[in-house]
Amino acid sequence: MVSATNKRMFSKFFVCAALVLLLLAVAIKIHSVLSFPCISEWNYHQLGKIGKTQNEFSFVVFGDNKNSLTTFENLIGKVNEEDTLFAIDVGDLVYDGEKEKYRFFINQIMKLDKPLLTVLGNHDIREQGRANYYELFGKYYYSFAVGNSYFIILDNANERNLDSFQFDWLKNELERSQSYKHRFVFMHVPLYDPRRAGKQMGHSLKDLAFAKELNELLDRNRVTMLFVSHIHGYYRGQWGKTPYIITGGAGAELAGSDPRHYFYHYIKVDISQQGVEYQVVKLKSPDFELIDRWIHDGWIYIYAFFAIHFFDSVIILALIYLGAYTIFIKKEWLIWNIGRKGR
Repeated sequence: MVSATNKRMFSKFFVCAALVLLLLAVAIKIHSVLSFPCISEWNYHQLGKIGKTQNEFSFVVFGDNKNSLTTFENLIGKVNEEDTLFAIDVGDLVYDGEKEKYRFFINQIMKLDKPLLTVLGNHDIREQGRANYYELFGKYYYSFAVGNSYFIILDNANERNLDSFQFDWLKNELERSQSYKHRFVFMHVPLYDPRRAGKQMGHSLKDLAFAKELNELLDRNRVTMLFVSHIHGYYRGQWGKTPYIITGGAGAELAGSDPRHYFYHYIKVDISQQGVEYQVVKLKSPDFELIDRWIHDGWIYIYAFFAIHFFDSVIILALIYLGAYTIFIKKEWLIWNIGRKGR
């Protein structure tokens, strides 16, 4: 049997260990906050790194990484091996827009050896994320040109429409883009859900009348390709006269089990004198057994939570332990004091 003296020694050891862990976790947490990547106007500075004169080049598009760890970091490694000018993330950069999750995402993309431009997604604006995104990445929508190709990035993170000011801006941008050979448009939420028959509302823009109006505008201006994500998978097709690619396979849970559509991937776009080619680059994906998929999807968020909030968890657990120990000691003292008075 363990003696009372040994029990007290063990108890003191665990209290000291909890205190050391608490102090260490608090120190690391403070360091993490103070060492938050000092960035602003990220997209503006990334654009400055892109050469603007070449007509023949490649770029990469992906979306819906949503604070993924293993898959997204694998994607970054693969993209680093590509001979491309830049990359574009089509939104849902993070699970929600709190600063700690943006910090985690920024530290991930620092490993990319080429410029990365971002698009605002619906998850990115949660938890005051719209303000955090603006502080870190800059404008919600913008445009740029490379050689004879024009790029337009939009903000439809509200999942409904574009505000009237942005819509007027888009009209002017599309008119300006007519002097270019290729016109690429990027936004997070698709016009329609290709899994629904016809142009019905699904996991797409909620304002169906606006979706049709935007579709007609893109049709009239002969958009070369519309890139979206939001649906966690891969689809390619045409809405009216506008071709589209849905690329939502950068690390978030996959939306289904059809192997034709649901796999992790990114899109490599090659622009040459012969035209534009789109290559789907597949990454390692989970199998399609239902139980395995559920386990995989659950593990994505459990793993991400503890990776992002590990030291927060240590602080909470240490405080709970120390609080419980304090209550226990007070209870023991109270029992001892009552017993002594009863003698």
